[in-house]
Amino acid sequence: MDILDKVAGSSWAGWLNALIILLAGLLILKIVIVLIKKILAKSTIDGALHTLVINSVKVAALIVIIVSVLSELGVNTSTFIAVIGAAGAAIALALKDSLANVAGGIIILVTKPFGKGDYVMTNDIEGSVEEIDILNTTLKTVDNKVVSIPNSSISNSALINFTRTEARRVDLRIGVSYDAEIDRVKTVLAGVADSCSMVLKDRGYRIGVAEHGESAVIFDFQVWTKPENYWDVRYYLGEKSKEALDEAGIEIPYTHIDVIVKK
Repeated sequence: MDILDKVAGSSWAGWLNALIILLAGLLILKIVIVLIKKILAKSTIDGALHTLVINSVKVAALIVIIVSVLSELGVNTSTFIAVIGAAGAAIALALKDSLANVAGGIIILVTKPFGKGDYVMTNDIEGSVEEIDILNTTLKTVDNKVVSIPNSSISNSALINFTRTEARRVDLRIGVSYDAEIDRVKTVLAGVADSCSMVLKDRGYRIGVAEHGESAVIFDFQVWTKPENYWDVRYYLGEKSKEALDEAGIEIPYTHIDVIVKK
């Protein structure tokens, strides 16, 4: 009631000044919002962040305008400001996890470690980015599952972006018999890579002995392709390598048991 009494007891001059401050403040706020929208439209800031910036400016400006109007009407605004501060602290404490996601979302939208459509892996989850909003990032996995990941988890974890560059390497490991000639195996695998139109031939191949296993010589078979062709190339090489090695008479070892029956 004390606030209402002070407002009611204000002079006509106080009311007039308060009205001028209110109208001028709202007009200036409208002009500022228009300018901010134009600046954001020309900037590289993600569109999902535009609404947050504009709403934050509106709320802050309205608080300043209200405090200025009440002060002109003779109201002691120190108590009002203290109440707003206490309420803000209480809300921040209650929504600390959500605010952490908002902060993570802002970091992602500003730094742009990935964009919509990129194929990424984070927190042992990989998939194509479907949507980036202020709280969560949505991925679609290769088996068509939709996964929503909190932004705070992404911003605080390692992230691999497979599509940020123009090419992605396909890594295969192929085991062959110890009886096989190394150069011949290399020739066969190189021929498989040559037969695939999606392999980037200008980047070359890497084919070589990676290790000597218990029952096989393990070859690294590495080629480059465009990110969107990764899985097609991987499956093609896996299938055609088996067929080509069989045709060349090069054995691919596998575990088997010889049973000897004594009469």
